[in-house]
Amino acid sequence: MDDLLDFKTILITGGTGSFGSTVCSSLIDTNVKEIRIFSRDEKKQDDMRKSLNDNRVKFHIGDIRDFRSIRDSCADVDYVFHAAALKQVPSCEFYPFEAVKTNILGTENLLNACIDSKVKRVVLLSTDKAVYPINSMGISKAMMEKIMLAKTFMCQAKKTVFCATRYGNVMCSRGSVIPLFVDQIKRNKSITITDPNMTRFLMTLEDAVELVLKAFLEGKSGDIFVQKAPACTINDLADALKKIFNYDKENLIIGTRHGEKLYESLLSREEMAKVIDDGKYFTIPQDNRDLNYEKYFTEGEIDISNFKEYTSHNTQRLSQDQIIKLLLSLDFIKEQLNG
Repeated sequence: MDDLLDFKTILITGGTGSFGSTVCSSLIDTNVKEIRIFSRDEKKQDDMRKSLNDNRVKFHIGDIRDFRSIRDSCADVDYVFHAAALKQVPSCEFYPFEAVKTNILGTENLLNACIDSKVKRVVLLSTDKAVYPINSMGISKAMMEKIMLAKTFMCQAKKTVFCATRYGNVMCSRGSVIPLFVDQIKRNKSITITDPNMTRFLMTLEDAVELVLKAFLEGKSGDIFVQKAPACTINDLADALKKIFNYDKENLIIGTRHGEKLYESLLSREEMAKVIDDGKYFTIPQDNRDLNYEKYFTEGEIDISNFKEYTSHNTQRLSQDQIIKLLLSLDFIKEQLNG
């Protein structure tokens, strides 16, 4: 990958978030020419500037809702990682049009800016909540994927490659449940659980970056990449943390929050019928059909009924010991134990 990045300019939207910070740290170890961090948060940019202390990292204050600001930041860029998004399910439920403006209209702005600037490759970050979406965040991310797919049809002559990744919960990322549970333990509070039987995929931040880099290296226009991931129940996760921190206060069941599912899906039944499985990853190839449906009518997809969607309920379920082992491998947990 190093040769591909030599003397290239990379733009990371939402670059001060968990993913952006991690991938930026990885890119610094290459011969990349410039890394542009694009976000709205000047304080986080300042913190990141001081911690990295690398003149190749440039900080752009802007908002993907504003085409002009993202267009200017795309000038002379070779590759883009698109991580800017509204990600919190409850807040998107209360302010759905804010999710529309950032996750949908912002993506349209970014992709148009990339086409205008002749960016070579764009990798978009999506979520399991985009599959069979029931909440505003998931719906907006599903539309983000659809916009990406539409651009691959409309802009094939432009030579910009658009592809995406889709993954589940990233452990210890900003706003995720593990830091919340640890904070409750440290404040001697009961861990608040929505539904003990709720399951979620478990991915490390390193897994997420690895998936994005795979898409970057191998993706064809319109591809969506999914990494196979284990899962656990929220109750087992809470109990594993209590064992790690030697904590015995009883959990508090508070009920499902706005827009939450019992389980998440990384692949729909329809996608499973055409997915490419290489062992560790699934790739959903671009659907090359067009609006002339008659050409495809006789083919059909009768085998869809033979497949099941890939969910956090039917993937590998981790035991409590396996959850503990995984948690103990995380830097965040190590820091909390040592602190």
